[in-house]
Amino acid sequence: MKIFSSKLLNIKERQWNDSLEARYSMSLEENKAIVRRFAEEFNKRNLAMLDELLAPDGVDHTHQLRGLENAKQFFTMLIKGFPDFQFTIEDMIAEGDKVWVRFKETGTHTGKYFGLAPTGKKITVTAIHNFRIVNGKVVESFSVSDDLAFYKQLGVIEPTEEAKKLFPKDFS
Repeated sequence: MKIFSSKLLNIKERQWNDSLEARYSMSLEENKAIVRRFAEEFNKRNLAMLDELLAPDGVDHTHQLRGLENAKQFFTMLIKGFPDFQFTIEDMIAEGDKVWVRFKETGTHTGKYFGLAPTGKKITVTAIHNFRIVNGKVVESFSVSDDLAFYKQLGVIEPTEEAKKLFPKDFS
């Protein structure tokens, strides 16, 4: 015995999906705008925006940071190590309370960074960041970047002779 007709279910399902999409479409764009603003303001060295955009108890899982003050210290260190560091948004996707961004990150290593003495070398690295946003603030983030390329560009990784043979383009 059929309790529900498939036509009725399809109509109800479509209505539910439409209402769900309408509910998130505005917040998706708002969440993307928050991440966009973060990159733009950081590129101008406006760290005051961190107070507006990051939750006081937010967590950066990649750098193992908790709290706004630790985030400020990290970004200050980044700027001291790479005074011309820039985030360039290459792609951005949002769903629910999350925003994923593919950044091109560039800068010149002219100051101490994580204990590494300045090399004067320029870097260009691709990184994927995942931000979780609640009530207009980043509450959680994860990132994955090409650290091998980063350290290779800084000249702090010495390839073995075997690596030079296997990957001549990477170490020429």
